[in-house]
Amino acid sequence: MSNDWYTLEELARQLGRDQREIDRLASRGRIPGRKVGGEWQFHPLEITQWLEREMREYTDGELAVVEESNVSEEATAEIPVSSLLVPDTIEVPLQARTKRSVLESLVEVAGRTWHVWEPAVVLQAVREREDQLSTTFPGGVALPHPRNPMPEQLGRSVVAFGRTSTTIPFGGADGAMTDLFFLVLCRDTRTHLKVLARLGRLVMQDEFLDRLREAGDENDAYAVITEFDARVNETARR
Repeated sequence: MSNDWYTLEELARQLGRDQREIDRLASRGRIPGRKVGGEWQFHPLEITQWLEREMREYTDGELAVVEESNVSEEATAEIPVSSLLVPDTIEVPLQARTKRSVLESLVEVAGRTWHVWEPAVVLQAVREREDQLSTTFPGGVALPHPRNPMPEQLGRSVVAFGRTSTTIPFGGADGAMTDLFFLVLCRDTRTHLKVLARLGRLVMQDEFLDRLREAGDENDAYAVITEFDARVNETARR
């Protein structure tokens, strides 16, 4: 990346797409960017926010490209979710019955690592992101996260998971209810995108969501997540 902006070539490589396609989409306003001296420039934060919306419709292969193109110093390549998750950052059941209390509880659970240095600031950032656009996915899953990375508020990147006893309204399409929540708190954009892409791939895996709902406690849920996280690449290669 040059001067903290993506060039057309860099963004095409990041997304695994042809440069001509990126040029065409940017010219139509489908991708946020601007031309400087006749050359496209793309701001990383704008691209991240655009990509978050787009990834909901991506195939496993397209998510794999996003995941593989974002090399993280914190998230392990083969198991990016599991490498940022520990049993202490899981709560089953999550004692929450509203959207607000789910977010409060998840930030509290993530704070058990002692890497959430400013929980009130983190919680506010997660709430603001959720107010802008719901992070729900089909299947009763949500992936709440701040709009931007938070290197000043986090000692390291953290993933927390919670399952509520009953489904709750969380902003899902057509009023769909949610009971599975992955809180993603990252210190940098590459880790953020890598983890979101892997979680998107995980929720597509057969039996993953059912197994999470059957988990009896935190250790069971941790075992399910680590099992499927390690299995994703094997499934993709078949």
